[in-house]
Amino acid sequence: MIETLLGGLLGGAFRLAPEILKWLDRKGERGHELSMQDKAIEFEKIRGAQRMSEIGASADAAWNSGAIDAFKDAIAAQGRPTGVPWADALSSSVRPVITYWLMGLYCAGKTVAFVAALNAGAGWGAAVLAAWSEADQALWAGVLNFWFLGRVFDRVKS
Repeated sequence: MIETLLGGLLGGAFRLAPEILKWLDRKGERGHELSMQDKAIEFEKIRGAQRMSEIGASADAAWNSGAIDAFKDAIAAQGRPTGVPWADALSSSVRPVITYWLMGLYCAGKTVAFVAALNAGAGWGAAVLAAWSEADQALWAGVLNFWFLGRVFDRVKS
């Protein structure tokens, strides 16, 4: 009798054992699939962020290109005559007038400094050195380079 009972119990246990193992295996597979899906979601997030970064960089490049083109167009438009004689004459005179005016003020200021040094009792050499500084040398070098090197570059362009 005990053998019959043990046989029934052992038979049932052996019959359930494969089902329990299958259930545990499926549970592991589901965990693995869930883990793989989590990894896939992380990967898609990273790829999406990278794509958004690329789109942003592309938009920035397009905007910068458009801004540079607009800037070029604005500069080119400033050089074109309007067809109104007095407006064109006024427009073309602005830079020279400002340049001569500032040069006149600069020379007047240097002359006043020179005369003040002479009136203070300094000799001609000391007065010149007092009125002419290294900053003045740098300024004049820049002006001369602008005008004379500009001609060299214009010749190279043509």
